[in-house]
Amino acid sequence: MSVPYETAAYEPAESPESPEEHLARLLGRALNSFELPDDVIRRLDCALAHDSSLHSAHHSAGLHRETYRHTWLLADGSAVTLWELAHNTTPGGPQQHEVYVDQEELQTATARLGPPLDAPDFEVPALMRLWAIPEPRHVFASDDSADHVRRLLRRAENPDRPGADTAALLATATAHQITQAFGRPGRAGRVGLSYALYEHAFLLPGGSEVSLWEVEHTATPDGRHMCEVYLSEDAARQAMEQRAARQG
Repeated sequence: MSVPYETAAYEPAESPESPEEHLARLLGRALNSFELPDDVIRRLDCALAHDSSLHSAHHSAGLHRETYRHTWLLADGSAVTLWELAHNTTPGGPQQHEVYVDQEELQTATARLGPPLDAPDFEVPALMRLWAIPEPRHVFASDDSADHVRRLLRRAENPDRPGADTAALLATATAHQITQAFGRPGRAGRVGLSYALYEHAFLLPGGSEVSLWEVEHTATPDGRHMCEVYLSEDAARQAMEQRAARQG
């Protein structure tokens, strides 16, 4: 039987925002939330986890424009994405929010805002698209990584967890880092489930890196926490979605 993680090991002590709370906050600030299709809102009622990320940003002469991608994992194993546009209409003015169901609607809304006001010659408008920036390398810490991988594999309960060859390879790790890969831990009040996905990255003596992907969830008959570990992110996400679909 696996043991739930210490909160401080992964997340700050404050209570994480649930998928429902995050959706309510997004819709509450969006001026056009009433335009969203009812079927989309109904589907989000069964969200198990969520993830938000900055998609692009444009700042110039007191004007700003940002777009955000909000994705929810649903109980049937599918995902729903909403796109948020945050902007002001006058330099230094208050921020306004709009939300759309696809990128085409988002681009139409952004184009409707028109170009930013003219900026002084020394201030060049900068368009930053985060997807074009390479992801930073892991920031590893030397903290008994061999023992960490032993404990991780010992608490994994899935039959297809990494085997002895992986354990032997990672026993030589000199450092590791843990990051959460799917937003903050998600919980669904309607079905009483929670899911979280973590990447455990290990640095090997030759400088190469190997990652294990951990799913922590409560999709068990008695609602207890369960840990599963996989060799790839795709396998971990597929396992998480399959469990969500069975519970749905």
